[in-house]
Amino acid sequence: MALTPVANGSTVDAVLDQLQASVLSGAWPVGQRIPGELELTRQLRVSRSAVREAIRALSHIGVLEVRRGDGTYVRSAADPRPLLQRMQRCDVRDVFEVQLAYDVQAARLAARRRTDDDLVRLTELLEARDNASDASEFGAADAQFHLAIIETTRNPVLIEAARFFAAQLSEALGAVRSDHEVPEAGPGPHRAVLDAIAAGDVDAAGRLAAAVVEPTLAVLDSLAERERS
Repeated sequence: MALTPVANGSTVDAVLDQLQASVLSGAWPVGQRIPGELELTRQLRVSRSAVREAIRALSHIGVLEVRRGDGTYVRSAADPRPLLQRMQRCDVRDVFEVQLAYDVQAARLAARRRTDDDLVRLTELLEARDNASDASEFGAADAQFHLAIIETTRNPVLIEAARFFAAQLSEALGAVRSDHEVPEAGPGPHRAVLDAIAAGDVDAAGRLAAAVVEPTLAVLDSLAERERS
């Protein structure tokens, strides 16, 4: 299918829709290099920044792949946007249950694959978490520690999926905590997870990772029950 000029007043979404449609229709098959930014700008009659932002968005969700110095290629003909939109409307408990599964699997894999450098990094991040001076600093340090465990797995699918859910979870939990008291695991449980990873104890790492988040999940379950009653 041919690209058509974008109507005046339309934004990046309109450009994104046309690029995605070209992929879904087969006009740009998987593995093919798509036209360059300047050519897309000419065909769509939009700014180069709008084209660049649309390409960046489709690259982020795995539809396109930008190869520096070579161009942009079609990576997948699937359209994950409807799923992502549904996920953005999910209940915080639903998101947290998935994040729990990621954290447990990540801890197990980290115990199997961690290096000495990984342990140094995790120790430094845990200390930064323990020494955080305010809520904002604590939240950032906590997220960095958990993400570092996931990155220690060296599983790119798990890492990218967990990053998405972590962003969703942070936003959702922020909204819940504005109205309710939600517990946060202290230094002890987190240190226990790190110790199990350091010891290479796969089962203990998974069990202890679950113990970190299960109290929060129990509170979210309770809030959900209260809202239904």
